[in-house]
Amino acid sequence: MRHDRGVDYPGAYFMPSAGEFQPVPEARSPWAADMLHGRLLAGLAARAVEDGRPDAEMRVTRLTVDMFRTPPMSALTVATNVIREGRRVRVVEVSVRAAAVEVARASALLLRAGAHPGGAVWRAPDWDAPDPETLPAPEVGPGGGWDIRPLHEGGFWTAARKRIWTRDRWQLVAGETPSPVVRAALASDMPNPLANAGTEGLQFINADLTLFLGRPPVSEWIGLEVDDHLGHDGVAVGTCSLYDTDGAIGWSSVCAIATAGTLGD
Repeated sequence: MRHDRGVDYPGAYFMPSAGEFQPVPEARSPWAADMLHGRLLAGLAARAVEDGRPDAEMRVTRLTVDMFRTPPMSALTVATNVIREGRRVRVVEVSVRAAAVEVARASALLLRAGAHPGGAVWRAPDWDAPDPETLPAPEVGPGGGWDIRPLHEGGFWTAARKRIWTRDRWQLVAGETPSPVVRAALASDMPNPLANAGTEGLQFINADLTLFLGRPPVSEWIGLEVDDHLGHDGVAVGTCSLYDTDGAIGWSSVCAIATAGTLGD
């Protein structure tokens, strides 16, 4: 499914050609110059899942991406396989390859939207974050069109509970406006630097991510607030709640392993 709302995007992270996706230099990971950023794998997986969706009422409710090999800064191919095609449930697998090597695999659960039942159910209080447009833009930010606006003091390398607004001003794939689900997927990698970073910087690299969506976002801005971090014996898990400018939309979690390199001070 393609979206074009007439928005002027200054750039894109991938250039499509003959069924492949060639990353631009700004798509690299902060961990290494020859390593693709993991969040872009999640974006490609979400794009592929929506691309093959026959019915718009089937909503992406969960997306899990296993990143078990270092993704290179070279052309990628993406293939999907429908595991279950039901009236109310759809399950899709996604394979991302660099040449003949599979670098990531994703699974997605889609559920059919319909009438919502009544009754009161407990839920967390509304997010009290200020509107992202009222916050100052960072003087220096990540590469490409990635805009991050912190709501907490101390930046990424602090022991404080972290809260941010983030959006992508670049397209994922050149010529395509990112869908709401793709926007959420691009943000779903953030629990690693948010939940797993501290006063000594980020010493964990995540090997997966799982995104849960109660509803797709209605804004370009995605808000994240750390829910928890747990770590022991060089392994960590982190989780965040996700928001748009209307309120809560879901959660994202990551599993990470300690790395010899460190990002930050």
